[in-house]
Amino acid sequence: MAASAGSESAPGTVSSAVKEHLRQLCLCEFPCGTGSWNRSRFLPPTRRAWKKLVPGEEAAVGPGEELVEALLDLVRSPQSLWALPEDSSAEDRFLRELAIQSPLMIRDTFFYSYFRSLRVVGKQVSQVGGDLLKFLKLEELVLSANRIKEVDAANLPPMLKVLELYGNELSSTECLCAHPPPGLQHLGLGQNQLRSPSESRYLTASHWPNLVSLDLGFNDLTDLRAMVAALRSLGRLRLLVLQGNPLALLPHYRGFTVDSLARLCVLDDVTVSPHERHQFRGLGQQGDLLPQDAQLVVTVGNIRGVVDSSVLDPEPGPKGPFVAYSYYVTYDFLGGEDGEASEHGGVLAEVVKPRSSAQLLGEELAEDLAEESLASVETTEQKSESSVVSGCSAARPPFSASGEELGKLRPRMDPRLCPSPGTVPFSTDHKPWANVIACNYEAQHSIRDLGLLKGFLLAGTTVTIMEEKAATCLQILSWPVVTPPVDSPQGAKKGKGEDDKKKKEKDRKDWKGKAEEPPQERKASHKKREAPKELCQDPPTLQALGSGLVALEPLLAGEAVVSTVCNFGVIRTPESDRLTFARDSKIKKGAKKEKTKSAAPIFESDYQPEQLTVEVEIQLGQVRSVEEALRAVANQARAE
Repeated sequence: MAASAGSESAPGTVSSAVKEHLRQLCLCEFPCGTGSWNRSRFLPPTRRAWKKLVPGEEAAVGPGEELVEALLDLVRSPQSLWALPEDSSAEDRFLRELAIQSPLMIRDTFFYSYFRSLRVVGKQVSQVGGDLLKFLKLEELVLSANRIKEVDAANLPPMLKVLELYGNELSSTECLCAHPPPGLQHLGLGQNQLRSPSESRYLTASHWPNLVSLDLGFNDLTDLRAMVAALRSLGRLRLLVLQGNPLALLPHYRGFTVDSLARLCVLDDVTVSPHERHQFRGLGQQGDLLPQDAQLVVTVGNIRGVVDSSVLDPEPGPKGPFVAYSYYVTYDFLGGEDGEASEHGGVLAEVVKPRSSAQLLGEELAEDLAEESLASVETTEQKSESSVVSGCSAARPPFSASGEELGKLRPRMDPRLCPSPGTVPFSTDHKPWANVIACNYEAQHSIRDLGLLKGFLLAGTTVTIMEEKAATCLQILSWPVVTPPVDSPQGAKKGKGEDDKKKKEKDRKDWKGKAEEPPQERKASHKKREAPKELCQDPPTLQALGSGLVALEPLLAGEAVVSTVCNFGVIRTPESDRLTFARDSKIKKGAKKEKTKSAAPIFESDYQPEQLTVEVEIQLGQVRSVEEALRAVANQARAE
């Protein structure tokens, strides 16, 4: 447009973005504007006698020109090359048709008086200049998804009723309070960077007397009591959006806000019902007593599709190693006020903590393995002052507090087990293998730093299914039996020794062919059974069977629960399932062969192993009535 091209605007301003948008509408080019296609319509009229006029001659056009209706069809038809995109606004379509019917009206003065609504979205605007004051009738200004850090309220048109600044870089509303439009009814400041506790001072009736709707969603505001106290002065406020802020994560957020703002009709796009007001009546007066920390409950349900690794290991020998597998789920979460895990968590500390042999193998299994191995160990006893017979590759080193020794005892961990920065790992209890492993885990997390909690919810939590492999070997300590000296003459000793030798030979002949051992050997065997024994445990080996991210952002958007089934794909194979089935069939005593055969068809060619999944639920604590809120206050006081 010629008139717009003559006036230059600074780049990055609203005016420059508007002029660029008008240029893209091509209001001065075919089929709009003036040119050879409609020149005769705008030539000065010639004087002729009335007798020379021919009916219908005024509608005639010159050679090479187009009728107005034909030009309008070019901009209206969706198949036309000159048609606007389907998502174009009604104002853009109107301007295109106006540039065909009355192109001489397309001037700057027309635009400044025509626009009542101006939308400049996603145009990299960073400044709101004084050129906006030329739009005398402007009532709606939308400057969302730009890069605006500060707005000089003196540059806003005085007739403005709607101002939207969503998705910008505003860090404070103080700049808007210098000379705000007096008739502003809606202020949209969502998805900015408002975080200062003093923001509530700029949201009072002294600055916005006619404000009906206020959107502060998805900022970083944390002080709920100060914000609500300031909004009480806005007597005409009916619609309010605060969700997405850390303050909305408090359990009493909605009830406290609804009871404090008596004229509010809609909170976070949800209508405030009379029943809801009745449920929270009086809660606004308990602000000083209400807890200032968020409550979240994490629940881990069943694990399915875990491969039974024990069937893939070779059978252990009489001295081991005896391998035990356990399975559990880990997840990242913020720690408490001290930044440490609760009693339910601390998986790193848990896996480093030594576990007894009885926990890994069971008391009965450990005793049986020790007794079975004694017979084979007796034949390999070495005749020395002290000797060690063990199934381990080397004797267990004595405990040492040095860093090198502690490093050797640290379990070999999968890299995916390491938590995200700023979080603490938590884990469920260790469970043995089963087709469906029931974790039955529930943990409550109390977070005081609401801003940190919002960042964590935006990032999500990593859920991992872990397998721990612990190998235990049998270790037996024995010493040679030393005969105590007897004070007697040498000759007597020699004679007694020969008599004893003859007596032993006679006893062997008498006991030959009998099932029992001679009394002397039975006694010696009894002494050997009394040799000290213990189980030697190697450091556990950790492996992540599956790991994935659970999105928690819906909790910020107003959802009370995030419930999901994490699917990590198939890690089982038909061969491993076949081995597990065969092992379980042998364990079941008294099972009929017919039942065993009936289960065999599950391993046909079309058999698909079950996918590795785990059920996870994260619930944000919310109170539903004033009685529930006061009960939570009493429980907290009792705990302190």
